Amino acid sequence: MPGTVKGPTFVHRMARLLIGPSTLRRPSDRIEGVAVALLSAVFLAAVAFAVFAGWRFCETQSAQAARLRPAEAVLPPLAPAAAAQMPATEAAARWRAPDGREKSGILTTATAPGIWGSQPGTRVQVWLTSSGVPVPAPPGSAAVLLTAIVIGTAEAGGVGIALCVCYLVLRLVLDRRRLARWESDWALTGPRWTMRR
Repeated sequence: MPGTVKGPTFVHRMARLLIGPSTLRRPSDRIEGVAVALLSAVFLAAVAFAVFAGWRFCETQSAQAARLRPAEAVLPPLAPAAAAQMPATEAAARWRAPDGREKSGILTTATAPGIWGSQPGTRVQVWLTSSGVPVPAPPGSAAVLLTAIVIGTAEAGGVGIALCVCYLVLRLVLDRRRLARWESDWALTGPRWTMRR
């Protein structure tokens, strides 16, 4: 609307609080302004670090996934007594290591989720290290990205909450000092001001 006067923006208020000339500015105002600037800088640094940490997490996961090789494991027939003793979350299996050697061992639902409810002779997919040891399947790129975002957001959010608590504590201390100073000044000025009326 024409003729409407806009108030100062946050940046203008901060600049005036920190460096603007004013005889009304108290030392506590300057301390608060410097503290807000420092806390803001720390938060921006935390956000930058969170982005870097998320990026490094994605790189690490990609490098680990690149070292794994997919393979097929075969669940051999078991004797009835052995099958009865084998837990439902484990199964004996045979597979071929990346170097071509035949290996056998116990697979779990963590390293080969396909064993759950599978019959003897079933082929299930496994992921192997370079030495042929079964490991859990690498997460997909979408899962890695989502995890990196969650990690970065949690780090930046945690730092932001801690900085807000620090600012609130500082503000509480400064407000108490301001109130004490105001009461002290009023104790000197109040009687003279009321006598004039």
